[in-house]
Amino acid sequence: MSEAEPRRTVWSRPERGARGPAPERSRRQITTAAIALADAEGLAAVSMRALAQSLGTGPASLYRYVASRHDLLDLMADAVAGEIDLTAAPSGDWIGDLVGLALQAKAAYVRHPWLLDLNAQQGSAMGPHAIDYLDHALAVLAQAPGSSQQKLETIGLVGGLATLFARQEVTAMSPFAQAAYLADVAAEGRHPHLLAALATAGPPPSGSPADWDALFARLLGRLLPGLLS
Repeated sequence: MSEAEPRRTVWSRPERGARGPAPERSRRQITTAAIALADAEGLAAVSMRALAQSLGTGPASLYRYVASRHDLLDLMADAVAGEIDLTAAPSGDWIGDLVGLALQAKAAYVRHPWLLDLNAQQGSAMGPHAIDYLDHALAVLAQAPGSSQQKLETIGLVGGLATLFARQEVTAMSPFAQAAYLADVAAEGRHPHLLAALATAGPPPSGSPADWDALFARLLGRLLPGLLS
């Protein structure tokens, strides 16, 4: 396959070969088990051997359904994308609707932190659920100003911000601890602009999920009108 030719995804191949014993399980069952393993032990723990052991079978049997670990990771990422509820029709408030989708995406990353590692390592092919998400987001933006290219870029940027905020929520220092650290540094007198900003910024958020959501929604609400104008 040439570098310019796109990689053939797991969804472009039959779920299992036509030959061999009758199927004992499905890709969905295998993907669900792999997600449970990653949720419990992290992405590095997900190998074909470990997954087969958790399913009570041999690794060779899994290759009848999934050609490689890379394909398995693609299936896992798309299954998480399927957790986002796309049933609500666009309300006409495109900013509010897109912020709602972004909050759902961030929550999915927080529930499955291994997905942050997956995106950092290799990314993933866009599967059926991810394509559904993209189409729904474009429907939300149908009444927004801007070109199709701007809308696609905005959806990509919002997805990246959801990833960034989820990583902060999962791994960052407590906002109170961070604020105390910055206050100590500013008090040394070498950062007068930081000192002035902290003096008027008010107390930091508590670090609760609701506070992270509120901050994320507030920043997106300010950012989106400038991206699509």
